Parts: sequence; C-alpha cells; structure tokens
Amino acid sequence: MEYYFAPMEGITGGEFRRVHHRHFFGVDKYYMPFISPTREHLFTQRERRNMDPEVNRGIPAVPQLLTKSAEDFLWAANALGEMGYEEVNLNLGCPSGTVVAKGKGAGMLAHPEELDRFLDQVFGGVRVKVSVKTRLGLESPEEFGPLLEIFEKYPLHLLIIHPRVRKDFYSEPVRIEAFSRALEMYSGPVCYNGGLVTAEGCCRFQERFPQVDRVMIGQGLLADPALAAKAKGEPPPDRKVLRAFHDELYQTYLEAFGSQRNTVFHMKELWSYLCRLFEGGDRLFKDIRKAQNSRDYEGAVARVFGELPLRKDALWE
Repeated sequence: MEYYFAPMEGITGGEFRRVHHRHFFGVDKYYMPFISPTREHLFTQRERRNMDPEVNRGIPAVPQLLTKSAEDFLWAANALGEMGYEEVNLNLGCPSGTVVAKGKGAGMLAHPEELDRFLDQVFGGVRVKVSVKTRLGLESPEEFGPLLEIFEKYPLHLLIIHPRVRKDFYSEPVRIEAFSRALEMYSGPVCYNGGLVTAEGCCRFQERFPQVDRVMIGQGLLADPALAAKAKGEPPPDRKVLRAFHDELYQTYLEAFGSQRNTVFHMKELWSYLCRLFEGGDRLFKDIRKAQNSRDYEGAVARVFGELPLRKDALWE
C-alpha cells in the first residue's frame, strides 16, 4: 500500500514537507496545498518559493491546481512540468463557500458538461500527468455516477476519491458504500481519501478493499506524523523522535518567517492535531493556544513533552 500526504492549506507547505520527510518513513507522495493560477499566467513569489524544485529536492511532491479555466490550468501545469514535476493534481474537492461560489473546487461538480469540456481541453494540450482529487458531488452521492462516466473518458493518472459530498464538508461520516460502488463503475487507478486516522483503520481498509493500493491521509498524519510508517509495520516513534521533528520544524519556521508571532501561529495549527497523541494535558494545551511569543510557547511545549505520556495511537472521539 502506498500512502500519500493530503494537501492541508496553511500547514503542509515546503518547510513542513522537508522536515517531515527527514524524520518519518512511509509517505510515498506529498500533495501540495493548492495554488490558483490566474489569467496573468504568473506565479506569485510565495507560490514560486513553495514549488521551487530545490525546496522539494528528494521529496516526492505533487503540485495541486484550483481553477475552472482550462487555459489557466494548461499554462500552470505545463510550466510546472518545465520545472521538473511529472504530475499535477486538479482540485475538485474543496468545499469552501467562496471557492464553490466561484465554480471552482467542488463547485465544478455541479456542472458536468462544463467539467467535460474542461477536461477535454486539458487533455488536448497538457504535457504532464494529471490526477484528480474529487468529492462525490455537491448534494448527493447519486451525482457521482455521471461524473465517473466523464472521468472514464480521459487518461487520468489517478482518481483520488474523497467519499463525501460538498455539503458534508469534513464533519460528516465518509460514505464508504458510495466509494465501494464507484470501484465497480470506474476502471482507472483509484486512491482513497477520508477518515483514515490510525494504523488499525488503514489495515481494516486494506482488508475490505484489497484492490485499492493507494490511500491519502491528511488529519491522521498531522495528529500522528508516523502514521504511514506504522501502517507499513514500523514501530511507533519514541518522544525523542517526535520532539526532534517538532524542534526542527519550529526552528525552520523561525528562520523562514523571521517572526515569533507567525511561527507560533503556524505551530498552533499543528498542535490542534498533534495534541491527540498525548494523554491528558488540557491545561498545557490551553497554554499553547494562548501563547503569543516564543518564550511562552517554548515553555508550554517543554511541559507537554516532559510531563505527558505518549499514546500508541492518536485519540479520535
């Protein structure tokens, strides 16, 4: 089984990918948080910094694009190909209200004929492999059948299925039966994404769907950075490994951002997931959430690593 790290906006940028890849085995690909190409056909300085091949040297990274314009997608995808990327991912899953209102992300699923024309244009001119990350539809999983017929028409490198509809966002249970039906209807390569947060859960999924050899994990890998390695049979890391990962990421952010406040903010985002890997500690995690500078943050983190036992698996309730 191959394990892919889902793109998590605001967290899994270039700094995170480099540090995670150095400390933890098991992730076969890192999908980058999406960029939105514009009519100007220019990458922003921030986008260039994140996609710089040097930043991702030695890391199996895949850029993701969010757009409803085939022309803009083709420009960005082929430009990324010239940088050395072999695969580009199309985001058809983002459920954000502002994104959907513009007809992008999951909003594209509401207009199958337009999506068909988009893909026809893309595959008529793209020079890299194209994978698609999609939801089942906007309102109902019944929308997915006609969408699969469209996907079947094109040589998708990979179809990553997140078996929720847009209105489910990320809080509703995954619709696993809809995923099972999709496997019967679609003949191309498939990757599953959604709700896998423990090594045991990954094993159960593999037992139920032995024909699926790729899964994508987001929140589960943020809560337990060693999850992919554990799912592949590796022993769980001790707190020294986890602390080394944390400390390098923290120092990397300090150097990259040049700001204690910005660094602490980014680390808080990670701790909103990572806290699940420790037993107890509500007061200490509250101290992390309240921290506004390095001194307060570092003190709270030292107490977490010094006082709280590590769980075998992150707790999800």
